[in-house]
Amino acid sequence: MLLLIGGGWLYHVSRKRKRVRYFKRNGGLMLQQQISKMEGSSERAKIFTARELKKATENFHDSRIIGRGGYGTVYKGILPNDQVVAIKKSKLVDHSQIEQFVNEVVVLSQINHRNVVKLLGCCLETEMPLLVYEFVNNGTLFDNIHNKNTTLPWETRLRIAAETAGVLAYLHSSASIPIIHRDFKSTNILLDDKYTAKVSDFGTSRLVPRDKCQLTTLVQGTLGYLDPEYFQTSQLTEKSDVYSFGVVLAELLTGRRALSFDMPEEERNLALYFLSAVKDDCLFQIVEDCVNEGNSEQVKEVSNIAQWCLRLKGEERPTMKEVAMELESLRTMTTTSLINSSSNGAEYVIGERSGSAERDTANCHYTYAISAGPEDDTICNDVMSPLWDGR
Repeated sequence: MLLLIGGGWLYHVSRKRKRVRYFKRNGGLMLQQQISKMEGSSERAKIFTARELKKATENFHDSRIIGRGGYGTVYKGILPNDQVVAIKKSKLVDHSQIEQFVNEVVVLSQINHRNVVKLLGCCLETEMPLLVYEFVNNGTLFDNIHNKNTTLPWETRLRIAAETAGVLAYLHSSASIPIIHRDFKSTNILLDDKYTAKVSDFGTSRLVPRDKCQLTTLVQGTLGYLDPEYFQTSQLTEKSDVYSFGVVLAELLTGRRALSFDMPEEERNLALYFLSAVKDDCLFQIVEDCVNEGNSEQVKEVSNIAQWCLRLKGEERPTMKEVAMELESLRTMTTTSLINSSSNGAEYVIGERSGSAERDTANCHYTYAISAGPEDDTICNDVMSPLWDGR
């Protein structure tokens, strides 16, 4: 009995020391200091214990897995107050980047935007940090576009485009420290039960000092959505997000995947195929049927915006603030049109706004070599291993 009791006590002490060691190594003390500076703020990152999150996920049981990614697994968790959360368990961690990780956790926890998946807190008592997010229950935009059992109507697609453009504009221009998302794609846009968009996956995001407009990094992103200028130069700017957003717009319009190796060679890369079709005046031959149901003027406007975003040179692309304003204006006019039509039967035609309808696409074509791989392959060459990428 004494041996059993003594052994149990030693095991408990050993586990406690290990948790303390992990907590310190993962930047727990630094995070506590940062949180203490935020006294009085209602938006603070909570530090969860390993025991809390194990209980919430039934010890990370396989039945609680709701997603897997290149950097970890996402579990559905239920906290003691019955709040449902998504818990990301990372695979890799770069301990040389802990200070930046802590700073970004604090910054992201303060982002209070209705179309951003909320970071609630983290747990640093495990070998790999655990991140806790709000739970979004209706899958990803990718799933909803490419699942043949669901059909997103045009009005919903246009609203999602406007909402996500607003998020990127906020991150680039209005956040306390500008943030480049760096891996914007349809799988990183979650939808709730009302199909409201929630941008997620800030695992490869970078904070941008206000005295800099670009960062030199090793290339990281997802093939098909990756900005070719960034791919060639390693110069990361907010215009890289703009390009990725243009690919998502093309995805919303056509219902096609960003990269499809099972398609004919000229159709594998959606951005190239989309620009080629527009140049050949074949836009309405490639848009999805549910998009082209009496929405030709809106579709033309959105395709113009997509072309603008997909320009080869970043300096020729719009800012996300400009894109968000264009889409919100288009969405507002569309809503007004529907209201007027239902009230008096009037038909409203959206006119072409200067600067968007006549954009030259001559410079939009480009070629760059990539190696073949799965449709959602991600280039992961950054020195910093992503810690907080999944939702």
